[in-house]
Amino acid sequence: MAVDSIARTAIRAVFTETGTQPEVITRAVTLMGGRASFALVGASAGLMDDVVDLANRLERLWSRFLPDSDVSRLNAAEGEPVAVDPCTVRLIAAMLDGARLTRGDYDATLLPDVLAAGYRASALDPGRVTVLPASAVSPGNLSGLTIEDGAPHLDRIVTLPLGTTIDPGGVGKGLAADLLCAFALDAGAWGALAELGGDIVVAGQAPDAVAWRLGVENPFDPGQHSAVVRLAAGALVTSSQRKRRFPAAGSDPVTPTAASVPAAASVPKAASAPASRHHLVDPRTHESAATRVQTVSVIASTGARAEVLTKPGFLRPTADFLAWLPTVGAAGLIIDDTGLVTTSTNWEHYA
Repeated sequence: MAVDSIARTAIRAVFTETGTQPEVITRAVTLMGGRASFALVGASAGLMDDVVDLANRLERLWSRFLPDSDVSRLNAAEGEPVAVDPCTVRLIAAMLDGARLTRGDYDATLLPDVLAAGYRASALDPGRVTVLPASAVSPGNLSGLTIEDGAPHLDRIVTLPLGTTIDPGGVGKGLAADLLCAFALDAGAWGALAELGGDIVVAGQAPDAVAWRLGVENPFDPGQHSAVVRLAAGALVTSSQRKRRFPAAGSDPVTPTAASVPAAASVPKAASAPASRHHLVDPRTHESAATRVQTVSVIASTGARAEVLTKPGFLRPTADFLAWLPTVGAAGLIIDDTGLVTTSTNWEHYA
């Protein structure tokens, strides 16, 4: 239930007059294939429980590793209609928006290619494996889906074209972070941060009442930051080709850890690619994107938007990509295999 704005203003006035700041509550959990962390400003522990409950519910709806999730049921339907939660319809809308915004560089229907690259089992539970019907093809035809309208809080009927399957991937994490922050603010929190596996969304008042201070992970040394930004609201998302790696045919297994690569300062400029594949698929070749780019970080208005905007960074020339981002209301930072950091001209606005 949303908190009355008059009551919220009255409470805020007390802190202003006394020169104090509201309490910040934090929590870390295992979620969506990795670690997630949340921070709420001016909220109760009970609200934090509700945020975590919603996060778990979104995972149950969207995980391709759970056979009864909305996503798994849609993927197994082979053209038959499926009743799904309204949140899943929002996920599909984010996928469609991403494809339009990136002119196809982001494509949520490449799941058969992702499985072929080796990302078939859950990173947290290898016993959970994605299974697709024999009809699944890549790419699919997401624009050919149909959605039957209904009441806002009731299930909708979605029909994917035969052969089309979807992969929530990063956009699911970005959208989940958006929804969690919006939920927290509607329920009375002054500010909220949701971080899901490299996707960070912030909203409302920061702990210092100015801006949230967010770090960009160094791909060669995860304990260090390659950059630090200050963000009053919006999202900072980092996509990496280093965290989901799988052995190529005829090669030795590759362990996707920082220890397998020297520190950034010692990476040779002519570093060769490991004999492995990763989960970032080029929709034109249906193979792991062939690129020297290691990570792409994007600042945008929402987590879902920032997520889809990272994908062209692995497919387009770096200079072209970084020049394009400001034209779609975003800023970016790229790190290549030599450790070189390159940013868009507007990145400095957030430093």
